[in-house]
Amino acid sequence: MVAEQQETAEADDSPARRHWFARVRSRLRLLYHSQAGYAQRFQASVLIVDLAIIIFFIASPLLRDSEAFLWIDYSVAALLAADFIARALASTDIRRWLRQIPVIIDIFILVTLLAPTWLLNLGFLRIMRLWTLTRTRIFWRPLEKRGLLEYQEPIQAMINLFVFVFMVTGFVYTAFVRQGAGITGYVDALYFTVTTMTTTGFGDITLPGTWGKLTSVVIMIMGISLFVRLAQAIFRPRKVHFPCPECGLQKHDPDAVHCKACGHILNIPNSGSY
Repeated sequence: MVAEQQETAEADDSPARRHWFARVRSRLRLLYHSQAGYAQRFQASVLIVDLAIIIFFIASPLLRDSEAFLWIDYSVAALLAADFIARALASTDIRRWLRQIPVIIDIFILVTLLAPTWLLNLGFLRIMRLWTLTRTRIFWRPLEKRGLLEYQEPIQAMINLFVFVFMVTGFVYTAFVRQGAGITGYVDALYFTVTTMTTTGFGDITLPGTWGKLTSVVIMIMGISLFVRLAQAIFRPRKVHFPCPECGLQKHDPDAVHCKACGHILNIPNSGSY
């Protein structure tokens, strides 16, 4: 009799638990994706925390010898883990969400935070968190609200260059600081990265050996490419994002009347909306 009562209680409790779990996911989905005022305030708070964490990532090579470094590191790991779980629950398809590149990068960053002494040599990849952040709509919402989305492309190009500079700086610092390359600190690694990217080549700091030369070649090629991309985004004629209803061409001149690809008549709203 007692066993039957327990089975009945468990059967009644299971739908209640599923209903509670569904409500939690629905609430998180609203917080992360809704346009409501309370949701936008929550998303803005998350964005501020993310930017603060990125500042910690940039400064971590300078802070890792301090006594508070591990405490800050694990605190950041707890914040990222909570945010990661919440975003997973807010997604409509968790498996598909886990296969996205920004999510995979976030998982790796979380692992490096949980094992900072074992994975210290790869800690410089944490700056990729800034790149993954730019893949979200919330990052660009301030520009969208002010009708300044035409500046999204140059800002994205600047962020890509910034991320590349600090990734390479971290790699040079961890890989060559003790190999007689003249790099004695993080600032020396940053100095070498910038002089190599810009092909200034003062020659006062050089990476030793074949791997050092190949590293310099990769930095120069990638750096110049990113600089050119940034220049194009800043100086080329401004376009507005307005998909052509006929051929799907995404960008047009602000005063365009016809699509340059198919000649379809366009009805582009005022530039203040873009």
